[in-house]
Amino acid sequence: MFIIAEAGVNHDGELDTAMRLVDAAADAGADCVKFQTFRAEDLASAAAGKAPYQQATTDSSERQLDMLRRLELPRAWHLPLIERCRARGIVFLSTPFDIASLQFLAAELGLARIKLGSGELTNAPLLYAAGHSGKQLILSTGMGTLAETEDALAVIAAGCLGYPPGRSAFQTVLGGAAGRRVLAERVSLLHCVTEYPAPAEDCNLRAMATLRAAFHLPTGYSDHTLGTEVAIAAAALGADIIEKHLTLDCRRSGPDHRASLDPQHFRLMVAAIRRVERALGDGKKAPQASELKNMAIARKSLVAKRAIAMGEPFSADNLATKRPGFGRSPFDFWELLGQPAPRDYAADEVIT
Repeated sequence: MFIIAEAGVNHDGELDTAMRLVDAAADAGADCVKFQTFRAEDLASAAAGKAPYQQATTDSSERQLDMLRRLELPRAWHLPLIERCRARGIVFLSTPFDIASLQFLAAELGLARIKLGSGELTNAPLLYAAGHSGKQLILSTGMGTLAETEDALAVIAAGCLGYPPGRSAFQTVLGGAAGRRVLAERVSLLHCVTEYPAPAEDCNLRAMATLRAAFHLPTGYSDHTLGTEVAIAAAALGADIIEKHLTLDCRRSGPDHRASLDPQHFRLMVAAIRRVERALGDGKKAPQASELKNMAIARKSLVAKRAIAMGEPFSADNLATKRPGFGRSPFDFWELLGQPAPRDYAADEVIT
């Protein structure tokens, strides 16, 4: 299971904070730490308002554009952060919100994997460019329908295959073997609820199974709820990827801090997910090594209900099932009925 610590914009425009978020993600045992790469002017217009959760967690009089300017991850920070990730043994990942940022991450920095946020599910030009980049892609599907997810995958597949962009190509690419193959090789999906924090009752974790059944792609969950229970539940349902916001301090001012975990709780979540991952096993129904020693103690054998003389027919009156379980199986009960006892048996003696 691939666990992503979503640092996002929780660096608050401070390189030292971004570095500490890398360390916190690595210390927690996450596989990856993810930031967001964008230019504010390419992401939001001057007329764009803030979401209610952003108004509640930042200066409500501030425009979204001005908030985003404060939260940009400067291009000059990317290489130091990548080096820090390499030193700490954790994958660096970032989400682009525009084609120039995508090209910077994919071509200039050479990242092997790109994460596309839920807001880009209908951003066809960016989806096409992401497919054309040749990179592994993780696509969040928050706010989306199954049909919109299918449309997004068609655009990505067309980009992967180099088809000319356009609705005719998008409508046919998923029906072909080449489109299905390239998506299976390159794309993972995340179910997501785009609210901060997300109400647990809206999480609909079973939608992961719907996505997996519809598209036959690795599928996971991007969690925005408070606490750790929902992310752990997603892991128990077989998520391939878990993403969760990480902050150094949930009390800081900023759009995502309150819907994030601090380092201590993130570490506890990762440890719980790893236990769940081990507990899921391989799905084969067979005795486990740890329980073999208890088999003879917990199971039952056929025993003499009372003393049985040699030659006396076995019957329901003189046979019982009791522990321990190293004698004749109770499944042999009916086979033994009417057969003569081969020797004397004392009461409670195991039939062997």
